[in-house]
Amino acid sequence: MDYTQKRVLVTGGTGSFGNFIVRRLLDLGAKEVRVLSRDEKKQHDMRVYYRGRSDLTFVIGDVRNRDRLDEAMAGIDVMFHAAALKQVPACENFPHEAVNTNVIGAQNVVDAALRHELEAFVMVSTDKAVKPVNVMGMTKALQERIVLKGNQSRLNKGTRFACVRYGNVLRSRGSVIPLFRGQLAAGRKLTITDDRMTRFLLTLNDAIDLVLYAAEHQKGGEIFVRKAPAARILDLASICSDEFGKPLEYDTIGLLPGEKLNEIMLTEEELVRTEDQGDYYKIHPWWSKVNFDHITTEYSSYDSVVDKEKIKQLIKRADDEFEAMEMSVGEFAKF
Repeated sequence: MDYTQKRVLVTGGTGSFGNFIVRRLLDLGAKEVRVLSRDEKKQHDMRVYYRGRSDLTFVIGDVRNRDRLDEAMAGIDVMFHAAALKQVPACENFPHEAVNTNVIGAQNVVDAALRHELEAFVMVSTDKAVKPVNVMGMTKALQERIVLKGNQSRLNKGTRFACVRYGNVLRSRGSVIPLFRGQLAAGRKLTITDDRMTRFLLTLNDAIDLVLYAAEHQKGGEIFVRKAPAARILDLASICSDEFGKPLEYDTIGLLPGEKLNEIMLTEEELVRTEDQGDYYKIHPWWSKVNFDHITTEYSSYDSVVDKEKIKQLIKRADDEFEAMEMSVGEFAKF
C-alpha cells in the first residue's frame, strides 16, 4: 500500500502501540496521520516530540462519542483501531466500562467507517479473545465479530474490515518485564501469579508489521495472527533477576481474576478456515467456503515455548526498539 497517498487514523494513538505505528506511518510518508485519543497530556507530548509537523494531527475524543468519531474520520482512507480497555483486572472490576468502550465503542467506530466510506479498517485484537475467560477477552471477542460483520453491512460501499491478533508485547505499558524490573530496582521480591504460566511474546515492531500486513493483504473478513514464540513466566523472571545480578526470588500470589495459565491464538473451530502464510496465519471469514487441513491442533503458548537464550534475544530487541523510539527517557517515556 502506498501510504504517501493515504490519510490514516489511529485510535488509541497515544498508547505504546499507537506511538510505534504513528512513527512507522510517518516514516512511510503517509499523507496524514491522525491520532484520536482521550488524553490531552499525551497528545501534547507527542506534538512537542514531533515538533508540530503538519502531517501529524490530533483529535481529543472517545470512541463512545459518535460525533467526535465523525470529526476524526473525515477524509480518512485507512484506519487502525487500537483504542480499548485492555487491562484484565480493570475490566474484571468494571465490566460495564469494558463493554462501553470495547463493544459499543467498536460498533460506533464501524458505523463511522461505513458512513465515511473508508478503504481499509484493521482492528487490533488479542489472544485473550480466543476461548475467553475474562471480561477483557469476552469484549474483544465481541469486538472482533462486530468489526468483521461490517463487511456484510448493507451500508458498506467498499470498506474492507479485518482484525489482527497477537499476544503480550514486551516493554509495552502494563507488561511483565517493566513490572519485574521495577520490583527488582526497588529491592522487592518478584510477584508471580502461577509459576506454570506461559505467554506468547513479541515486540512492538512485530505487532506493527502484523497490522500493516493485514491492511495490505486483507480482502475483508479475515483475522491475521502473527506467529510468535512463547515463554514460561519463570524464565522471564529468571532473566530479569540475572540482569540485576540477583538470585531468583519470588512470591506466588495466585491467579488474578480472569487470568489463564496458557493462551491460545487459534481454536479448533477456526483451523479449517486457517491458512498458513509463513510468518502469519490468515483465518478466513466464517462465511467463506474455504476448507484447509494442514493445521491440526490449536495454536497454544504451552506448545510454543522457546529456551531462555531466545527469550533474552527477544527482550534485547524490544529494549533496542524502545531506545530507537527515544521512549526510554523524558516526557515521551511516560506514555
